[in-house]
Amino acid sequence: MTTVSAGELEIIRLTGNIGAEIRGLDLASDLPQDTITAIRTALVTHKVIFFRSQHALDGPAQEHLARRFGTPTTAYPTLPSLGGAPAILDLDYQNSPLRADFWHADVTFIQRPPLGSLLRAVSLPPYGGDTVWANTATAYTALPKELRSLADDLWAVHANTPDNAPTLSSDDSPQARTMRETFTARSFITEHPVVRVHPETGERLLLLSKFIRRFVGWTTEDSQPLLTLLRSYIPVPERVVRWRWAAGDVAFWDNRATEHYAVRDYDPHPRRMQRITLAGDVPVSVQGERSRVVAGDDTHFTTSLACPHDGEPADRARSVSPPAT
Repeated sequence: MTTVSAGELEIIRLTGNIGAEIRGLDLASDLPQDTITAIRTALVTHKVIFFRSQHALDGPAQEHLARRFGTPTTAYPTLPSLGGAPAILDLDYQNSPLRADFWHADVTFIQRPPLGSLLRAVSLPPYGGDTVWANTATAYTALPKELRSLADDLWAVHANTPDNAPTLSSDDSPQARTMRETFTARSFITEHPVVRVHPETGERLLLLSKFIRRFVGWTTEDSQPLLTLLRSYIPVPERVVRWRWAAGDVAFWDNRATEHYAVRDYDPHPRRMQRITLAGDVPVSVQGERSRVVAGDDTHFTTSLACPHDGEPADRARSVSPPAT
């Protein structure tokens, strides 16, 4: 592969509503700024983009690439990073109780959930282990008019409490218990709008991650039926793209406009991925209100790895026109 200009990018659309593959790029090379800008535009337009055969991309190069698009966060607000690489979350699914086999957006229990994530395949099983992404903008537009109107006014409480820690397996092994205790050792509770406005496209997006406890002003019991109904509009086949991983693959997704699901169908075989997330902005509701912190401070997670040469911050990102629907 060679470094190409933005005008030479080969962007292959994968479905009608989400996903594109970008070919012909070496992500470990020093990409020109116009190519970085074109990749960012493709990300916002297609919600998730993929790059095959990036065998030269190691951990340091992955972090260097991430910094071209924004400020990397630490690996996770409550979980350890890869040794010597504070930006990398090492997702070793064979040797850890950490799981992602459920629909979710990442880290929504803090005030500034990540802008997006770059995920690199390190080792893969001989079969299975795909990841699926869903478009939460088209999920919103699919809601009946009356349900959209209701959702526009709703807020939800997101938290990393023990009953809302679905990234952990349900087994009761000592390793799982330790991970669960680590995950919830610091409390984060945030009130987010159920519908947020994308800061670059102006699209309305459903913000319904599994970290929701209840709607603001509602009981948990009263919230559950409506939450289940709203969430049912996300994992619809016409709104998803499924990626079959191969060695060297990289995925880059917009965490503001998607949910994803790591399919766990590879038996006891190893599956290891490494993820870097980019600091995001404070979600804003349809009415222009910003998300509210109830407990916890995400400053260390979102700013401790900032450098003067990082890419454009999410809250000052240039406007990108939404895709035609």
